Amino acid sequence: MKTSRRHFLKLTGALASLLPLQSFVSSPSKRITKPIVISTWNFGVGANAEAWKVLNANGRALDAVEKGVHVPEGDPNESSVGLGGLPDRDGRVTLDACIMDEFANCGAVACLEHIVHPISVARKVMELTPHVMLVGEGALQFALANGFTKENLLTASSEKAWKEWMKKAEYKPIVNIENHDTIGMLALDSNQNLSGACTTSGMAYKMHGRLGDSPIIGAGLYVDNEIGAATSSGLGEEVIRIVGSHLVVELMRQGNSPQRACELAVKRIVKKQPEKSKQIQVGFLAINKNGEYGAYALQKGFTYALYSNEVPNKVFEAKSFY
Repeated sequence: MKTSRRHFLKLTGALASLLPLQSFVSSPSKRITKPIVISTWNFGVGANAEAWKVLNANGRALDAVEKGVHVPEGDPNESSVGLGGLPDRDGRVTLDACIMDEFANCGAVACLEHIVHPISVARKVMELTPHVMLVGEGALQFALANGFTKENLLTASSEKAWKEWMKKAEYKPIVNIENHDTIGMLALDSNQNLSGACTTSGMAYKMHGRLGDSPIIGAGLYVDNEIGAATSSGLGEEVIRIVGSHLVVELMRQGNSPQRACELAVKRIVKKQPEKSKQIQVGFLAINKNGEYGAYALQKGFTYALYSNEVPNKVFEAKSFY
């Protein structure tokens, strides 16, 4: 009996000694009491404020993220989302968006022209069709059939910038300059359900028809209501290569905190593209079911906005690899 008890104590002691190691492996994330909304970049502040109106009234996370990203989509002064977005090299403003709810329902539109709020068209795709994504003319036809209004999205300032660019017609992405920024938004509501939205006008002066990660479920956005949600911003091609947002959620499923999961996803990009990663920006944002959140980027300068009962809509800068 004594021998058996001694063996048991040694075994439990050995297991206990592993606990500090586990907490080192999974970098700590900050935790906030639900509800919570978090979004990419400084313009997330205005978007969060609108989303908070829904969350604070015990509304659904899905409604919150849709209403939230309407703010930058409808702002003519934002050159990387919706109305006012910089055009492609042919002078056409094309928009991409996707949305995902707590039941793994999802919808997306890509290369959509003339519609101010592509996120709402994406939601209609999710709710009214058997498909996940509609693109180009088909997406526009669907939007108009469902009551959306056709508008000119090329503002005077965006047109002026495009014509100036045409003088040399060179495409050289600059880290953290809004020629490729996206608003990705994640929300955890009072019922502990998650949803997310992602919307963009894509790279400024891109080739017509180019798609980045933003409208692609699993790349620009992914929600798993059992685990957590993630979104991304930056050079979409590199996010697509690693199916970034899905990767972040799966890393959380393996026991990593949201912060650690974002870090590991960024390091995956560095490993696959070591030289290129020094010249570009990619950032990830994540939240789990417990209200823990994290953010990490390749370069300094990636910011995100957070709104909760404890944090009244504030901008933070994410840590970075470089």
